[in-house]
Amino acid sequence: MTRPAETPLDSLPVELVASMKQAGLSATQVYSTVAAAVAEDLPGEDVTSAATIDPAQRATADLVARADGVLAGLDVAETVFRYVVGDVARIVRHVEDGATVTRSDVLLTVTGPVDLLLTAERTALNFLCHLSGVATGTAAWVRALEGTSAKVRDTRKTTPGLRMLEKYAVRCGGGVNHRTTLSDQALVKDNHVLAAGGVVAAYEAVRSRYPDLRVQVEVTDLDQLRELLDAGCAEILLDNMATARMAEAVAVTAGRARLEASGGLDLTRAREVAETGVDYLAVGALTHSATVLDIAMDLRAGDPA
Repeated sequence: MTRPAETPLDSLPVELVASMKQAGLSATQVYSTVAAAVAEDLPGEDVTSAATIDPAQRATADLVARADGVLAGLDVAETVFRYVVGDVARIVRHVEDGATVTRSDVLLTVTGPVDLLLTAERTALNFLCHLSGVATGTAAWVRALEGTSAKVRDTRKTTPGLRMLEKYAVRCGGGVNHRTTLSDQALVKDNHVLAAGGVVAAYEAVRSRYPDLRVQVEVTDLDQLRELLDAGCAEILLDNMATARMAEAVAVTAGRARLEASGGLDLTRAREVAETGVDYLAVGALTHSATVLDIAMDLRAGDPA
């Protein structure tokens, strides 16, 4: 057998579904994303496995870290194996998401038909390596900000179709999520300001139409900042400001609004920006430029126990 079992959503173990819910993930969305990824890999059958492996042959495989990092995506990887291998799969986790792992750590062990294990391998690893890369990169920012009151926050610069998972990975790394969609919070940026005729006009237009919605407004100078503070804006984005200017902005604000630094930030500046007293650092690179964490699947020799 070299076609996936295509295990239905309602056949996933209740523990797995509960784990996703606890993590703030939709099991339905995870399942749909996994099914689409498997379908992308298998328009027909896995021709290599079909030609080389006896469908009756079973084995055990370990997912093993090849580098140090922070783990994210085990629920997704397990869903891939459940979807492809079916209820004959036996899966054991050795760590949990959010854990710091080191090279050679065994993360998850799965037993089942060899051909289906190999069919599922790359899809499971693609999710696990990428999401763990996001978590690992986020954790580096969190370490850089230790001892300050600032938190690193993600953006909507995510991989289409993977936003829910990538934002979850940011949380696994210790970061904070900004808005998830264009509907759950207003973010007034420079083009909105230009179209509306000014920062206050844009802010008040949003407040008028959506009085109960959180609103954050982007500013590029201290005059705009003062205008918004006088208008009662409680969340302000400092766009591409020099560190010294951010410190001035914090002093001007004097706790009247939450401030977020944005634009051109990297780890070399993280500490100095945080020490200005801003509340958040917006870092799109957490998701749009994440380096994957190297994780591999090692098939054990011999029959499974």
